Amino acid sequence: MTTSLLPPGFADWLRLREPADAAARSADLLDAVRRRLPADRPLVVHDLGSGTGSMARWLAPRLPGPQRWVLHERDADLLALAAAGGTAAADGDPVTVLTRGSDITRLAAADLADAHLVTASALLDMLTAGEVERIVAACAGHPTLFALTVLGRVRFTPADPLDAEFEAAFNAHQRRTAAGRALLGPDAVDVTVAAFRRRGVPVRVRSSPWRLGPEQAALTAEWLVGWLDAAVEERPELAGVAGGYRERRLAEAADGRLRVVLHHADLLAG
Repeated sequence: MTTSLLPPGFADWLRLREPADAAARSADLLDAVRRRLPADRPLVVHDLGSGTGSMARWLAPRLPGPQRWVLHERDADLLALAAAGGTAAADGDPVTVLTRGSDITRLAAADLADAHLVTASALLDMLTAGEVERIVAACAGHPTLFALTVLGRVRFTPADPLDAEFEAAFNAHQRRTAAGRALLGPDAVDVTVAAFRRRGVPVRVRSSPWRLGPEQAALTAEWLVGWLDAAVEERPELAGVAGGYRERRLAEAADGRLRVVLHHADLLAG
């Protein structure tokens, strides 16, 4: 298994965002997932790009019966954190967690053959079109729930004249080519839906926005700094106005005056 490939503090970021992710995920698609799962056998769920296991912690207690979760993640440190956590099914039945050091972009259908459900969270926008095609090909034939894909739309209250400019720069950064990989960013949902539908797999898409207010001030501040850093990396000419904008927004967040709606989408295929 590989050692950690991620920047220091990434696991802390995942922990910080976990409550907002849980609140945002689509209840409508959760109900549809329940209707698609077998009731007469232990449930097997494969979670792709599992990070610290937040999807399992959220979904397993909302599903009945014994469950076996297989967490696919290439980062060894994140997998260790995921394996250390524990949870139970909705009716108290046991949930077993297995970890696999996997490059999810290279998974084949055989790797998911025993799955009753495939899941992922906050993943698709970090992939290329070719990687999405391979993942969809591996998932086709199983109900697949992909949650919290960024759509590239942010609404701030109060508004600021610079909001739209930073949003556009951030979205361009999300669509950048990195190490020869042309990332999908906000185009990921449309590309994924099209890939499933070409295979005859129906897809439902639902909104799953973060709604950040005074209770989420720490998350808002952490997200905002990263959002601005990415925007300035893409458009260095914005550095001159980014400092003042950052100070204004962080002060608003600290005072409980800033609210942010960060749009995502969940999709259920199959």
